[in-house]
Amino acid sequence: MSLDFKGRVAIVTGAGGGLGRQHALALAARGAKVVVNDLGGARDGAVGTGSVTAAQAVVEEIRAAGGEAMANGASVTDFAAVQTMVAEAMAKWGRVDILVNNAGILRDKSFAKMEIADFALVVDVHLMGAVNCSKAVWAIMNEQKYGRIVMTTSSSGLYGNFGQANYGAAKMALVGLMQTLSIEGAKNDIRVNCLAPTAATRMTEGLMSEEVLTALKPEAVVPAMLVLVSDNAPTRTILCAGAGTFEAAHITMTQGAYIGLDMQAPERLAARLAEVLQRNGDIVPQSGSAQGRNEVEKAMRNTGL
Repeated sequence: MSLDFKGRVAIVTGAGGGLGRQHALALAARGAKVVVNDLGGARDGAVGTGSVTAAQAVVEEIRAAGGEAMANGASVTDFAAVQTMVAEAMAKWGRVDILVNNAGILRDKSFAKMEIADFALVVDVHLMGAVNCSKAVWAIMNEQKYGRIVMTTSSSGLYGNFGQANYGAAKMALVGLMQTLSIEGAKNDIRVNCLAPTAATRMTEGLMSEEVLTALKPEAVVPAMLVLVSDNAPTRTILCAGAGTFEAAHITMTQGAYIGLDMQAPERLAARLAEVLQRNGDIVPQSGSAQGRNEVEKAMRNTGL
């Protein structure tokens, strides 16, 4: 099956280098018109420069290869600037089909040493940046009855990582955003997914050995992104990708146990906690309300209601 993006318009944030650059180049190589967004920060994701130099360099690469692209230097934290970016894409190409929320920064420190300002900044860029961009294209995608959105989550959010409380919180929040937007967008064929990449980028320079950096080249993640934004993309999927390997992550719920509601319920729960945590037969609920239904049904079976 060939993944063809001719006639599609894509926006890729944080696309001036690293993984975002590879996303933009790959989409353009397969026919998409691409908005290459990048604030122009250094490898630590410095905020506030507003330079489009990095983005323009990627645009020139795309044009040299025969593709179409435009550069944009908006900060994803600035909703008005993001709206302008989307308006410029609409004015030039008349639609927006694909949004890859890739922009991000790091402010790593143990939670004890982390400043609240650094926590808030990372959440603002990763979570609110994706919210701003998704909101700016949402009405357009609903109107055209087609849309593909990718949130860039992380193993740090899914599973935790020392020194990344801010980053992990923001990245897991993106999974929650994906879960709800995929439900709300389903009727108009807006499919929303998460990509959890393991890749060497501007943010990881100097943190890994050369051998590891080579194995984790950003290009190895790109196939997952292309699948997640294709015509036949899944929705509500978390794909993990790195070094040419791909996995799916799931937020599951165990079968659990009915404990009851009387004064001794806490003691019974403590005694049966291992049973509640046991993962054989765990399920992936299709919505948040499914948890409630499961609990009520189990209670009714055990009480005869």
